[in-house]
Amino acid sequence: MTKNLCNKTRKVDSPYEIWKGPANFEWRVLRKYQNAENEAKNEYASWYCAVKSDMTYGEFEYGDTYVKDIKLYGVKQ
Repeated sequence: MTKNLCNKTRKVDSPYEIWKGPANFEWRVLRKYQNAENEAKNEYASWYCAVKSDMTYGEFEYGDTYVKDIKLYGVKQ
């Protein structure tokens, strides 16, 4: 089994990944709870993210987001 290299929480200005989607959505991945192999098996896998969009008035909101939603609607930058 591979080690999870993204298990430590980062600051919003140095995320592990940035994903962008419709309505100016931007997900900044600050922590991944599982390695990629376990995420693929878990339909409820989530990442801790800072998210902003047109609906957040340019401010980031923090929380867990399902990986499948980010990958479905977003494009990795």
